[in-house]
Amino acid sequence: MTEYTCVRRIENYNRRLCIRSKQKTATVSGAQARSSEIMQGPRKAILVRLIVFLLIVMATMKWFSNSSVEEHVSEPDMFWGKRGGDVMSPEEESKVQEEAPKHAEGELEKPQEPWKQEEKPDQQQQDQEKPKLHPVKDFSSTQMRIVHLDLKGAAPKVSYLEQIFPLLFKLGANGVLIEYEDMFSYSGDLEILKSENAYSVEDIEKIQHLAELSKLEVIPLVQVFGHLEFVLKHEKYHALREVTKFPNSLNPHMPDSLLLVKGLISQVLDRHPKASWIHVGADEVYHLGEGEESKNWLNSNNGDKGKMFLNHMKKVGGFIVSKYPGVSLLMWDDMMRQISVEILEESGITLFASPMIWDYSSQLNIELIETYISNYAKAGFKTVWFASSFKGASGSAQIWTPINQHMNNQLSWLKVIGAMEKHPSIRFQGIALTGWQRYDHFSALCELFPVAVPAMAVCLQSLVHGGFNDEARKQTLNILGCNSINLDKSFCEGGGAFAGYEIYQMVHHIKENLKMEIDNLLQDGHIRGTFSRYHRKYRFANPRNIEMFGDRVFKLHDNWEKLIQDLYIHMGNIYFPDTVEEWMEENVYFYMDQLKELVKDYKQIIQLNGRPKTS
Repeated sequence: MTEYTCVRRIENYNRRLCIRSKQKTATVSGAQARSSEIMQGPRKAILVRLIVFLLIVMATMKWFSNSSVEEHVSEPDMFWGKRGGDVMSPEEESKVQEEAPKHAEGELEKPQEPWKQEEKPDQQQQDQEKPKLHPVKDFSSTQMRIVHLDLKGAAPKVSYLEQIFPLLFKLGANGVLIEYEDMFSYSGDLEILKSENAYSVEDIEKIQHLAELSKLEVIPLVQVFGHLEFVLKHEKYHALREVTKFPNSLNPHMPDSLLLVKGLISQVLDRHPKASWIHVGADEVYHLGEGEESKNWLNSNNGDKGKMFLNHMKKVGGFIVSKYPGVSLLMWDDMMRQISVEILEESGITLFASPMIWDYSSQLNIELIETYISNYAKAGFKTVWFASSFKGASGSAQIWTPINQHMNNQLSWLKVIGAMEKHPSIRFQGIALTGWQRYDHFSALCELFPVAVPAMAVCLQSLVHGGFNDEARKQTLNILGCNSINLDKSFCEGGGAFAGYEIYQMVHHIKENLKMEIDNLLQDGHIRGTFSRYHRKYRFANPRNIEMFGDRVFKLHDNWEKLIQDLYIHMGNIYFPDTVEEWMEENVYFYMDQLKELVKDYKQIIQLNGRPKTS
């Protein structure tokens, strides 16, 4: 076919199209008729068709783009339905998918958000910030074993955590619960709360990176009600105390109390963008209901402290799930144990929080704990956590960790875990091995972390192997680098390869020998007879008599001075100076000061060559 023939055929075809268009002018608008006339030329007709085709393509692309955005917004499990692997029915899942965008924007109606209450304009403005979407992970088939790091005393340097995190992973942990307290790098109005050795922003980022390298989930813990001594000790926040003279608990009726809590949570969670959980504490809210505002509230609400507690926690929880949709809440359960199932269910707290039942006894009251679990299941909680201990629960000034006590605590919890099939409507999610460093912000230091490493190892391996059986013992010794472990004496014998082992050995030597050796010296009959406190007070003694024990005094003094200097160096590699000073003051100086004074008096009095006593 020639080119001329092709052109002729195209022109004939276009003429037929024009004729047909003119025949339909009676049924179309004038604008369409004019458009039809314009399209008489073959090139113009082709151009118009191309334009129409491009418009259709662009409209289709826009439609797909909008669908993708909507799907992206709905996809994260921003509510509590799928979080943590909770099983939902298709109807529940559909409802969650529909409500998630509204939840992210804070648009749910009050019946769906029972914690919503009228707030001041400045509070509303703060809460209208764009929600921070956190990554949602599936923990439905994972039972968490979390090691608690209590940083309100003896907080280790990041360099030590770099050595400890791989050890935790080897021992069977898959997460860390970090209670920063005053070690967090608070800023702005909250800057007053951080200690002089608080971790920097870079430190906190590195801690999370190190944890990630060892496959450890990081769960920050922020107290929001009780145990807020590190905040309420400051004069700036005295007005927020429940009872003026006590710095323990927050007054839930003061508007600034909730603003304070929101600030604490926001700063911590903003620094933990990958967090799947936050622990909000809420244990031991001492003196709740004793403040004037609380008394007035109780008089108008049938004296129900449980409701008062839940009202505050609902506000806290509502803030978190609105601003941080991918984060689930954990809370200690002790304040909820006496609250009725009906009140717990009505409060709505079961929708966004999981209770963490804690008990550090070597022999648990399993029947009582199962009652708690049953009540929480009836109230509507979907998951439950437990909390055991590996240190810091055997005395507020404990220096050495009793391994047997903590191991038996784990074995008791294994029995509870094994009986969870009795409660099919609530799922066991994990256990936290607490390692308290102080009983509260003002208390003395408990056992140092290196001292508790063998106990922690025994506890974790017991949980991994269902008891401290032969395999658990073998793995514990292999990982710690010890030859044997004496559970009765709570001592790991025959070397050690874990970080801080030198401190472990020296603290054990101090515990076993420092007090005993110095007491034996001071109670020696010859010293008491010739160099008593009376002799030393009035500066007189027979040089012949005291020369008989001089070498013994100097040798004991020099040996202990050397060990303590070594301990200083090793502790300084792990801890900040204030921790080293505090621990030495509490556990060493009281005894060493007696020995140093004895040496000082000896050197001075022997030079007097038997002179009369001073007046």
